[in-house]
Amino acid sequence: MGKDKIRRFKENDTFECLYQPQFQEVFGATYYMKGQWHERHFKNGNPLVLELGCGRGEYTVSLAKKIPQKNFIGVDIKGARMWRGAKTVTEESIENAAFVRSRIEFIESVFAPEEVSEIWITFPDPQMKKQKKRLTATPFLERYKSFLKDNGIIHLKTDSAFLHNYTLELVKQNNLELIEANSDIYGTGRACELLSIKTRYEMEFLEKGIKITYLSFRLKKEALLNEPEWDSSAYER
Repeated sequence: MGKDKIRRFKENDTFECLYQPQFQEVFGATYYMKGQWHERHFKNGNPLVLELGCGRGEYTVSLAKKIPQKNFIGVDIKGARMWRGAKTVTEESIENAAFVRSRIEFIESVFAPEEVSEIWITFPDPQMKKQKKRLTATPFLERYKSFLKDNGIIHLKTDSAFLHNYTLELVKQNNLELIEANSDIYGTGRACELLSIKTRYEMEFLEKGIKITYLSFRLKKEALLNEPEWDSSAYER
């Protein structure tokens, strides 16, 4: 492990906005902050929004700045990357943003029923060969239902045409309410202020001429979800 990584991990331990549950605290267990985020951390009743796979936390931080009437939590397992977001939140005293370092597979142990209003999924690995690992696949959507408010919104922003179209088909086949589907947000000129937030990796995608897509839909708790039939061979990342 490089010296810079070691330094970042040590500094992570000093950030009050960064929670780092141990494996035994989330594997088949209930993390102590579950159901307590409004009261113990944010100290308000504002809607709670998650960014899953937040990386460096750029989107979480930007959303928090643009929407002060909501609380935002970025979730990722990569502590060295998350350090950047947590440091920015600390240095700029951004009170409506926080981070959780954990695998998304354990997210049900961290958030309680009805605790979260929206989920952002930004530039995840499309997992073209591993359906069960896609963050918009039915196993993950079932996890989200355990803590997302009924009809809570899920936002997907990605450079992967495959993941965009797979998720769109899943939404349609399960009769979920589609809010918006845009296969080229910058090319159509319909990128609103929130969609125009650009992370470092997104800038790299755009420089390569890769189209950025966006999709949002509502997730009903009562929905019985089924995987769509999907052929990944027709798409390239």
